[in-house]
Amino acid sequence: MDLRQLRYFVAVAEELSFTAAARRLNISQPPLSMQIRALEDALGARLFERAHRSIALTEAGRVFLEQARLTLSQMAHAVQLAQLADRGEAGLLRIAFTGSVPLVPGFARLIKTFRAERPLARLEIAHMPTGQQLQALEERRIDIGLLRPAPQFQPPGHLHFTPFWKDELRVAMSGDHPLAARKGRISVKELARYPLILFPREISCGLHDQIIQLFNAAGLVPQVAQEAREGTTIVGLVAAGVGISLLPDTYARQQAEGVHYAQLEPGVANCPLLLAHWKTGHSDLVRRFVKLARTIIAA
Repeated sequence: MDLRQLRYFVAVAEELSFTAAARRLNISQPPLSMQIRALEDALGARLFERAHRSIALTEAGRVFLEQARLTLSQMAHAVQLAQLADRGEAGLLRIAFTGSVPLVPGFARLIKTFRAERPLARLEIAHMPTGQQLQALEERRIDIGLLRPAPQFQPPGHLHFTPFWKDELRVAMSGDHPLAARKGRISVKELARYPLILFPREISCGLHDQIIQLFNAAGLVPQVAQEAREGTTIVGLVAAGVGISLLPDTYARQQAEGVHYAQLEPGVANCPLLLAHWKTGHSDLVRRFVKLARTIIAA
């Protein structure tokens, strides 16, 4: 049984005439009759009642006609989707992002613009720590990663990394903290006197490692008082005076009540977000999303 036989059957069933169906299909009648017989043999069921000058669908034929039409319609739809995907107009795009990415100015517009330009494309967007994103990229379980790698990160040669957002670290503290009244930038040495709240390394390896290295480079060991898995939890603990934190500037834009943000001394605060994807073998959807990101996100 093949799709050609299904098309032949539907034509005969709709015309209720082998002659008219053959004319519609632009073939001669004998091979059409042979294909219908072959289809009935394959099914083990009669699809037509044949009289001297007329034919009619059997009950099996009526049931099979409904499913044959559905199958042909689904196949036509599959062919159309494949052609659209080949042109970058349809298909699946899997994007993963680290915690602060949705707070980046322009991120919402990027997603909305992509959806508007590619209405037939399906987006899967998932929150995923940087380490897991790198593994998912290696295994091709995601197409694009929006991540913040550790300062010593060595990019694999088969992955392409491009700047996504120029973030920088800010000191987050409660409004009544002694450092809140300070004018100007704050040094890492000054921070070492106060308890620190961090993301766990398994949640944000890049940010965690960068903060530890900031202190180590100054010959200091941070007083890590607590770790929290969510940025909003860290901000809440800071507001409650549990400790200070170092957070990307994207969090400072949220202006949480009771939290004061200050700048770090120059040269130590950069914590950029990167966009990562495979250098080869990616779809037109990936290329279009990357192009849009470069246009909309002012990295």
